[in-house]
Amino acid sequence: MTHDVDVVIVGGGPVGTTALALCGRAGLRAIAFEKDAELWPTARAVHFDGETMRTLQGLGVAERFQQVTIPMRDVAILNEAGEVLVHAPTDRIGEQGWNDHISFHQPDIEELLREVVAETPGIELRCGETVTDVESTDDGVVVTSSDAAGEVRTTRARWAIVADGARSEIRHRLGIESDKYGEDTPWLVVDGQLVDAPGYEPDMIQFGRHTRPALWLRLPGDRVRMEFMLMPDDDPAEIVTPAAVERISRGALPADKFTPDRQAIYTFRGRIAREWRRGNVFLAGDAAHQAPPLFGQGLCAGIRDAANLVWKLDLVARGVADESLLDTYESERKPHATFWVETAANQAVIIQTTDPQVAHGRDEYIRANPGASAVPEPPVLGPGLHAGEGGGGGKLGPQPILADGIRLDDMVGSHFLVAAEREVHDDLSPALRAALDDDGEVITLLDPAKVSDLLTTIGARAAVLRPDHYILGTAGTAPELERLLLRVPSLAGTANLTA
Repeated sequence: MTHDVDVVIVGGGPVGTTALALCGRAGLRAIAFEKDAELWPTARAVHFDGETMRTLQGLGVAERFQQVTIPMRDVAILNEAGEVLVHAPTDRIGEQGWNDHISFHQPDIEELLREVVAETPGIELRCGETVTDVESTDDGVVVTSSDAAGEVRTTRARWAIVADGARSEIRHRLGIESDKYGEDTPWLVVDGQLVDAPGYEPDMIQFGRHTRPALWLRLPGDRVRMEFMLMPDDDPAEIVTPAAVERISRGALPADKFTPDRQAIYTFRGRIAREWRRGNVFLAGDAAHQAPPLFGQGLCAGIRDAANLVWKLDLVARGVADESLLDTYESERKPHATFWVETAANQAVIIQTTDPQVAHGRDEYIRANPGASAVPEPPVLGPGLHAGEGGGGGKLGPQPILADGIRLDDMVGSHFLVAAEREVHDDLSPALRAALDDDGEVITLLDPAKVSDLLTTIGARAAVLRPDHYILGTAGTAPELERLLLRVPSLAGTANLTA
């Protein structure tokens, strides 16, 4: 089959447009289809982490995104009586070289992502065109779409990325079911502008109120978000009125000082699709996983999907890697995403309890163990192209900011990185060192000024990092480093050079 493009992306939200931009950066020809003709005007996601900013940095636009985002300064957990059970500062540069917690207004983010797409050659975003079918064939996919006038179009590609949201029509057409985590719970989500009213001081609060659990988030400018769990006796029509919002916010959102952009009832749910790949079709973002918003990892997880998948598609498209590399997308990402869905679902149980006695016991536990409610450490990837946790692989690698202010990724780009003490590198066979020097897929850094912080943080004398910044593995000797290098797809055929 002749391919019109390399990749078709179903869905033009932030996950789909990020995947599209990553395809363009890699040199893949790609088209994304978005059924809505206009940009969605209201917010949904509101949180990035440092890893997401690092992905945007790789697209060369992180500084532009900084202009429309704000670092989250602090987080807190309050109980029914207003007692502060936990208060933690979060306004710091983390291991990724960016703030660990960043808030935004989603339309601002989507507009910037579309600007990136428009500036990138070889890719196209088609808005107002709905994908009605995606068929996987032996050597690609056939995508059927129709525009507002009803004109039907067929696009042939090597692969398809389905990022059409939680209600993914394509996932349903493929017959892929999802597993449920936790309980589905309806919440009222309220976004808007709060002027001449203080709101709450912390930037993010989880309210463990057994009479009505709630969340508070401060966003850029004068924007805020509050989320309220619906109770059995709530009237869905009344609960969205300004007077009701003022009441259930306990005065934080006064009707005369808060102008809502959106007041909508959503069901917070935990879901993981049972399959993330069907032939040449890959699920990503909410089409693959949905989490309650307690740790703000929903969109972050979708961006991770795109970052994990696109560099693999690129290597396979160019013949650098075997098609089997694509099997590692689901095996790596599904357990990682499941961790966040399970963790958020468990946290939801803790925060959402409406039983006064259970809430009292929870408060007592949090007072005694404040660290137990902290955002957990990110998990390692599931099995795939890395040495595993015992070999130092599968973890997200750090990004030091060097003495001259340069972030490490700006030197490495979308390549594999070999960072090593010179003594370990120099003990490699001369032939392997020469192959490493000639390999255009790999950047080797030996200067202590560039790699010492990285290696110290990882705790190794040498390390190999993948294009998505996850650690392939670590080494303490040249033979250990050689074994890692032979797992890099472009070096996999050089085993005879290690003698």
